[in-house]
Amino acid sequence: MTTLSAFWEQVIAVWQMSLMGVRVDRVVTAAGILAVFILLRGVVAHVIVGSLKRLAKRTSTQMDDLVLDALEQPLTFVPIAFGVFLAARMLGLDGTAATAATKLNQTLIALTIFWGLYRLVDPFGHLLRPLERVFTNTLIEWVRKALKGFFVFVGAVAVLTIWGIPVMPVLASLSLLSVAVALGAQDFFKNLIGGLLIIAERRFKPGDWILVDGVVEGTVQTINFRSTSVRRFDKALVNVPNAKLSDSAVTNYSEMTHRRIYWKIGVEYRTSADQLRQIRDGIEAYILGSDEFAHPPEVSTFVRIDAFNESSIDIMIYCFTRTTNWGQWLEIKERFAYKIKEIVEGAGTGFAFPSRSIYIETPSAEAPDVVAAPATFAP
Repeated sequence: MTTLSAFWEQVIAVWQMSLMGVRVDRVVTAAGILAVFILLRGVVAHVIVGSLKRLAKRTSTQMDDLVLDALEQPLTFVPIAFGVFLAARMLGLDGTAATAATKLNQTLIALTIFWGLYRLVDPFGHLLRPLERVFTNTLIEWVRKALKGFFVFVGAVAVLTIWGIPVMPVLASLSLLSVAVALGAQDFFKNLIGGLLIIAERRFKPGDWILVDGVVEGTVQTINFRSTSVRRFDKALVNVPNAKLSDSAVTNYSEMTHRRIYWKIGVEYRTSADQLRQIRDGIEAYILGSDEFAHPPEVSTFVRIDAFNESSIDIMIYCFTRTTNWGQWLEIKERFAYKIKEIVEGAGTGFAFPSRSIYIETPSAEAPDVVAAPATFAP
């Protein structure tokens, strides 16, 4: 019994011994507390946040649902910060170690706060939707990105301040560095200003079909700070610098009010004047009688005998459809082509094709004069 008591005293002595000024029992207890609160992170995520989400679904607004979705990850970090605080209190630190533990805990709290603010930018960005009538959706998206960058910057300054690192000298050194960087980043700022001009002038927006001669043609995907992503019709993605788009002529086909059909059809030269009138009047009547085509004075519409070509008499057709959808426009144009063929054939003539007539002149029937060869003189 005496031996067991002596052994237990040794256990107590080891348990209460000091490691770097901190008792072992306090270290083990602090580690246990920290482990428990790390495990509680999952409880917070599944129980507390889950309960709040169920309550938010009962409300008529979606804003609270969006806010909880954004704050879910930062909220699960709160037990870790609280666990570090309790573990530090349990260790009973003093002096430099206590100061470092306090600064670590404050850092975790600052990261949690600014992480939450960073995540809240997206749900509260929906409150800016009514401003899309005044500002473009792309500009609002840029504002959201700028706010996120602002919270990242302020959070970094807060952490530096907690650890006693002076911010102003760091910013001053960065400003000197920025001069050197700016000399090599002129293209970046040109593209940034170009992007701002594109958004301010509302040249195009995501989803628009644009054409930049010699550069790209396709559908705009995103307008970023430096470049604009355009999806070509072969599905390849092209990133065009904003400076090039702001300095070039951009054709925005999505802003069309109508879509044009401009044809020249050629009929045979044997077509009489009455047949030409019948064809012209029939085509014009079809255009003016169809709701698929826009009519004057809304748009200009012409069906005219245009020219006497080498192999045909040309009729010019110039009209506009009401739809700007490419697929629907192709269907209307196809039906229009069928109708023109019916009108031409109904007039009793046909379409011309490149041809060339060769005329052979028959020589005279009179016998040609016979010319005798000169006599040969003997030497």
